[in-house]
Amino acid sequence: MFKYDSLADLVAAAMEADASLSQIVLREQAEVAEVTEDSLYQNMENVLNVMRTSVAEGLDPDKRSASGLTGGDAFKMMRAVQEGKNICGKVFGEALTKALAVSQTNACMGRIVASPTAGSCGILPSAVLTISENRNIPDHDVIMALFTASAVGMVIANNASIAGAEGGCQAECGAASAMAAAAIVEMCGGTPQMCADACAIALKNILGLVCDPVAGLVEIPCIKRNAAGVGNALVAAEMALAGIESAIPADEVIWAMKKVGDAMSASLKETAEGGLAVTPTGKRLCQKVFGCNQ
Repeated sequence: MFKYDSLADLVAAAMEADASLSQIVLREQAEVAEVTEDSLYQNMENVLNVMRTSVAEGLDPDKRSASGLTGGDAFKMMRAVQEGKNICGKVFGEALTKALAVSQTNACMGRIVASPTAGSCGILPSAVLTISENRNIPDHDVIMALFTASAVGMVIANNASIAGAEGGCQAECGAASAMAAAAIVEMCGGTPQMCADACAIALKNILGLVCDPVAGLVEIPCIKRNAAGVGNALVAAEMALAGIESAIPADEVIWAMKKVGDAMSASLKETAEGGLAVTPTGKRLCQKVFGCNQ
């Protein structure tokens, strides 16, 4: 039974079995839960369906969060892509659109998949759905890649944190970005080691990111950080698939993330007492929503 405390161990097990990370994770999880692999697979298929629905709901141009702070941005991004106005191409633009859409669904109290958290819920869905649609990857491969993503998330949770209140946004959007990068790599035919390298690169790129929600709500800057997170995942996956290795192994990067989170001020860990939350505009928005000062 895996303890999910080391990506290196998971990669070694996959290589020894001549299997993908998702195959060994699915097999092991079925044994631990004493259920069939088909049953777990069907559960993950349901997860993918919820992800798709959360994207569709977030594209509503008229939907706004209860606070009134956010809404409509995913539709704007979608229109820019459809009209060929975005500067980074169709795939990148569609990934940003989906990340914004899912995050907006969350802000509007819609149903999302916390992957690994509600605050970072747009990153993994936008990554796997965008790449699968643009590369005609079958749902089976997407569903399996979600098992790889879940394993990466479990290792990060066990060795560092996936909670903004404990590790800052690097723990939420960072973990989600690493999970998405590994999933993309597997979907595109990368090796288990490439998945680990993508995870490491994604986490390194977002190391130290603070959690500073304006008015204490998971909206500003969280929604746009989901878009940045999927962009980071695409960057990491591209490099790993090109054969670029991470100089620092994934497990050591996760260890470093834990140390950075521990050193981070409490004001920068979901308390809304630092960063963007205490800017003049941040305070004004809090006053607008709650009628009181932070």
